Amino acid sequence: MTNIAPTHIGIIGAGNIGGTLARALVGLGHRVTIANSRGPETLAELVAELGPNATAGTPTEAAEAGEFVIVTVPLKAYRDIPAPPLAGKIVIDTNNYYWERDGRIAELDSGAATVSGLLQAHLPESKVVKGFNNIAAAAILTDGTPAGTPGRRALSTASDFDDAAELVTALFDDLGFDSVVFGPLAESWRAERDQPAYVTPQNREELVANLARAERLLAA
Repeated sequence: MTNIAPTHIGIIGAGNIGGTLARALVGLGHRVTIANSRGPETLAELVAELGPNATAGTPTEAAEAGEFVIVTVPLKAYRDIPAPPLAGKIVIDTNNYYWERDGRIAELDSGAATVSGLLQAHLPESKVVKGFNNIAAAAILTDGTPAGTPGRRALSTASDFDDAAELVTALFDDLGFDSVVFGPLAESWRAERDQPAYVTPQNREELVANLARAERLLAA
């Protein structure tokens, strides 16, 4: 039995993480509407692979369809996420800051903002929660184990909203992972790129320790 009853989930972004999560979520019995920046027709092969519980749409259609929505686009494109259809919804943000890809972002370089905090500011009527940013895409399908498995891999989440963090915790468990809720979005940098908790396979106790060891890296 899963924690989250079968529902309709929107996924905005169809890269490695988006496509992998679509496969995983359909495997759990959910329906997904997945979108990218190039148009639904470019997702025909993926949707055919996923079967009848998957449809392709525009970002707005994915935002409208989902009971909750996963945003997994490059950070430089976060302002393109449609805000009105996400009002009142939980939005899972998978992003990390790769300045080589995204360009320099002054608020992140100075520590004045966080990656997920930027998305929250863009979506003021949504409940943004960090999730799936510190695991390689392929491992989502391979590293999950049943609850109670010794050394079960753990993933982290952070949000300013308790119900959003609870949803991600339940979703992690359904996919085979323990979870660590480690604070509000202001602390979400602790699980990002170049930090001890980033991508490293770790159990819950190790993840707690790695999050605590994080040191914020600011650009000169």
